[in-house]
Amino acid sequence: MTTLRFALNHMAAPGLPLDRFFALARDLGIDAVEIRNDLAGNAILDGTPPDVVKAAAQAAGLTIISINALQRFNQWTPEREAEAEALIAYARDAGAKALVLVPVNDGSGQADGERQANLATALAALKPRLDAAGLTGLVEPLGFEICSLRSKSEAADGIRAVQGEGTFKLVHDTFHHHLAGEDAFHPELTGLVHISGVADAGVAVSDMRDPHRVLVTEGDRLDNLGQIARLRAGGYAGFFSFEPFSPDVHSLPDVRSALAESIALIESHI
Repeated sequence: MTTLRFALNHMAAPGLPLDRFFALARDLGIDAVEIRNDLAGNAILDGTPPDVVKAAAQAAGLTIISINALQRFNQWTPEREAEAEALIAYARDAGAKALVLVPVNDGSGQADGERQANLATALAALKPRLDAAGLTGLVEPLGFEICSLRSKSEAADGIRAVQGEGTFKLVHDTFHHHLAGEDAFHPELTGLVHISGVADAGVAVSDMRDPHRVLVTEGDRLDNLGQIARLRAGGYAGFFSFEPFSPDVHSLPDVRSALAESIALIESHI
């Protein structure tokens, strides 16, 4: 079986400017990164042009595997269309390989029939735009009970319904997979895996939120190791990207060492 391929999401160290974030990845022996459009005072929100991002990644010897993310993608409105076109153009010009697509997560759009129709509308509209830019659309179901797209199986059905297997892939997020309570894995349609752990023994699964998401440790409650093993056994050979949202991780004085320990832990069990 192939060796594990790790990537680093900028959420692992959101306080670092882009050049230092890229340096952190390389220092860890990681050659693939995800950049974000939701970090205030940092690229992309600070107005950094895409060609500057592309040049910095190339200088560091890194591949930008995704820009994270087009939010509320399955609520296709004129506003969303304009937002999508701008973000797709930025991703293309920055040399990114894919754009993460995050669904509505506020309790709306959840009705049976409505969910599927909204998904199909958005995927059908995004497909030619992503194809023209040479980008993959990474659909990321969220496990939260209020999310309009919790199920990877439903996302997979939607992708197939628009003959989108060549354009769209799934994001398997170990946190969201656990919260959704879904057993289906779909490794053949998975394009990226986000990994993070929950170590807090006192929080109920239904109450888990992004601030609980730390690095993968021995005390992990999400069974990251089992999820990783099952994906690999099913044929997934892509990247496992660290995406911890916890302020406890973001405030670490030495996040590099913590990431290196998490990498070593995962490698020792897989």
